[in-house]
Amino acid sequence: MTVPVRSLVPGLRRMCAPLRGGGLFLLVSLAALAAPQLGPWRPLFQGIDHLVATNSASSTDFDNLMVANALRVDLQDPDVRLFSTPRIDNYQANGRETAGRTVSRFLQNYHLQVAINANFFDPTGYYLPEGTPMIVRGLAISDGLQVSARTDASPTLLVDALNHAEIIANNEPAADTTGIHTAITGDYPLVVQGVNIGRKYLSAGGFIHGVNPRTAVGLSQDRRYLYLLTVDGRQPGYSDGAYDYETGAWLKLLGAHDAMNMDGGGSTTMSWQNSLGNPERLNKSSAVADSGKERTVGAHFGVFAKPLVGFVNTVLVQPDDTSAVILWNTPTPATSQVEYGLTGDYGQSSVLQTLAGTNHSVKLTGLKPDTGYFFRAISTVDANRYTSANLFFTTTNYVTRQVLVETTANWKYTHDTFDGTEWTAPQADEATWSGPGAGLLWVDARSTGPNEAVQPKGQELPGDPGNSGLPFLTYYFRTHFAFTGKAPNIVLHASAFVDDGAVFYLNGHEIYRLRMEDAPAPIANDSLAAGFPCEGDATCADEFSVGEALADFLINGDNVLAVEVHNYNARSADITFGLQLTAAVPRSAPAVLGISAAAGALSLNWTASGYVLQEAGSPDGPWSTVPGPITSGPYTPPGNQTTHYYRLKH
Repeated sequence: MTVPVRSLVPGLRRMCAPLRGGGLFLLVSLAALAAPQLGPWRPLFQGIDHLVATNSASSTDFDNLMVANALRVDLQDPDVRLFSTPRIDNYQANGRETAGRTVSRFLQNYHLQVAINANFFDPTGYYLPEGTPMIVRGLAISDGLQVSARTDASPTLLVDALNHAEIIANNEPAADTTGIHTAITGDYPLVVQGVNIGRKYLSAGGFIHGVNPRTAVGLSQDRRYLYLLTVDGRQPGYSDGAYDYETGAWLKLLGAHDAMNMDGGGSTTMSWQNSLGNPERLNKSSAVADSGKERTVGAHFGVFAKPLVGFVNTVLVQPDDTSAVILWNTPTPATSQVEYGLTGDYGQSSVLQTLAGTNHSVKLTGLKPDTGYFFRAISTVDANRYTSANLFFTTTNYVTRQVLVETTANWKYTHDTFDGTEWTAPQADEATWSGPGAGLLWVDARSTGPNEAVQPKGQELPGDPGNSGLPFLTYYFRTHFAFTGKAPNIVLHASAFVDDGAVFYLNGHEIYRLRMEDAPAPIANDSLAAGFPCEGDATCADEFSVGEALADFLINGDNVLAVEVHNYNARSADITFGLQLTAAVPRSAPAVLGISAAAGALSLNWTASGYVLQEAGSPDGPWSTVPGPITSGPYTPPGNQTTHYYRLKH
């Protein structure tokens, strides 16, 4: 008798292998027949835990190869706060409701700790520019303000300001939203009062009910825990995706009593704020696997929470230009040390302070101004070594600012093709170029006329007569500016009005790309911009800074800034360019020595780094360095002194 393998164990199709002599070898193990595997809950933040779950065999409600990520949010934690996508500027119901963002950018912009994609939305283009106006489908409320109105009976999560939450499986008639602080809406319910109803969608057909990446939200029966779930998919050999009934089964395993399916597919994304404060994806998005980047979505859902409490707590940084003081506390006395460096590998350490204490202060010296440093605080008790997370700070920079190029500056311009030429070099011939013309320089061939919000309008550029007067795909610009006072660590700050993308050159050297393919990809006359600004027009400025290579590129005397501006597509009706360029030149900050009195004791403080404290019995000296030496305040002089003098020496 021959029994089909699939009828014996439905989920073991992938585990069959051919034998040399014919037939099949069936590998059956207890592990293969076991239920899906839930990893342990691991705390990410106070009130937020994370787990990874996997399935590789069929068992009741599970049939596909799956990797799932789940977050458990404790709604009783007093510091947990929920947040959904707020209204866009110049909000208009059913027209301009939210600004499209990737989930990671949403998390970063609002300083959230975790975030997922939420409601369906329009337009549904996969990789629209950040900030694209969106319309959200279904009820959405953010910080107590309605963003999108209810449109049908779709399931909805309602949460008030005290985190009392409810998932309404059938929002018909419309639930009362008085006092609701946060609301998001799914497409259909998955778990209703503890019952997984996902199998009923199998007969409905349609792409959405097939095996897909999934985003879902669930709530425990006691309404204490909110569950955020993503199931990865469309990645053979890693994770295929889930049917609706499988998604519901995951949520029940997690502890959900009610749950709903959210927007999913390539939009499925779960992001968290890592120890450096940057967004990092917890799941493996199919869109990222396919294109290398997240999709832009119009609705998001995130959570604010506090960091976990450990042995090394409340790490604070007081940065200066060439130094920084790192402060932290520990529950019991311990030693103090800081590892730091320009990368996450650190490479440098402060001197170990062996005197144990609970309040720790370490001063790092010899740093570069306006520079980012990775660091971690270290405390040791007996043989136990405790560290903070990998953290980051940026030193300050005492600077003077020089405006090098005004927004209304004059530029030479042309639309000729310069592929393979040295048109960006200072000595390049400008004789055949048009102009000069004052910024903003622009073309707008729309039948409705130029956008009046693009200001200040300067020189109008010629359109392409062979293309109905539409802009040429690429325009080239050059301007000269004078500079004196070259010094190390100069930074250029640009406030640019660019529609759509641009490449910037200083004295023949490329210094920045804005919405263009990343370097080292070559840029040619027919290269297209990778996106467009603001809401499609240059109505807001792109701000960016450049500094690392300027020590070689910026010169005392005449400098040439060259820019090529590219359109987003060949049928675009407008193009715009102009910028203000400012130089931030480091300067020395004078030290200020101050004295204060509290509780009968004097305290000396000073604001600049690189100094040591000296003392004398009279203003004329002799002066001597205070033992230590003392390089940072506060310093409390001995109480047995009468008249005494102090000064700072560089």
